[in-house]
Amino acid sequence: MTYTLRFLPEVEEDVISGYEWYERKSSGLGEDFIRMFYVYANEIPRSPLLYPKIYNKFHRRLLRRFPYAIYFTIENDQIIVFGLFLLCT
Repeated sequence: MTYTLRFLPEVEEDVISGYEWYERKSSGLGEDFIRMFYVYANEIPRSPLLYPKIYNKFHRRLLRRFPYAIYFTIENDQIIVFGLFLLCT
């Protein structure tokens, strides 16, 4: 099945917030964060069931190198990304 990837508007705010935080830590690190987010998000539609269901219908895709997770649902032919959240450490 082919899935369409859709982001809720709040996700952009999450990505920008992460970008700004990492850029303040080290120039260029924010760019790495954004790149990693979009690479991982674009992998989800290929095999969305590969990622574990965390709560009810929400699945989670962890980012490597950064302590964040992409939370999404599968609804018909769409992958809907609800948020990018910092993992508690």
